[in-house]
Amino acid sequence: MALVSGIYEATKFFPKEEQFGLTAQLRRAAVSIPSNIAEGSSRRATKEFIRFINIANGSLAETETQLQLANDLGFLEEDSLNLLLEKTDEISRILQGLYNSLNSRL
Repeated sequence: MALVSGIYEATKFFPKEEQFGLTAQLRRAAVSIPSNIAEGSSRRATKEFIRFINIANGSLAETETQLQLANDLGFLEEDSLNLLLEKTDEISRILQGLYNSLNSRL
């Protein structure tokens, strides 16, 4: 959730013309990560949970790409980018560990 909070904070300062563009897309992608983990954990079948972990991982990759784009466009400073990418790296490791754990149950 720290990633989502950090992205909401950072995107407050994006240009107004990006409100329905990159700002909204980045926020949606970030929110999708914990949302898919939560939805997957509520499923009874391990295969379904794994499917939602994969979706969360895709949203994480989308978030990383959009963060880099925001930096390239000058909307996000390098320090902020690096802090947020540290969070995405941590989430990536957690998702991989969860995936491996669930996959070993099959």
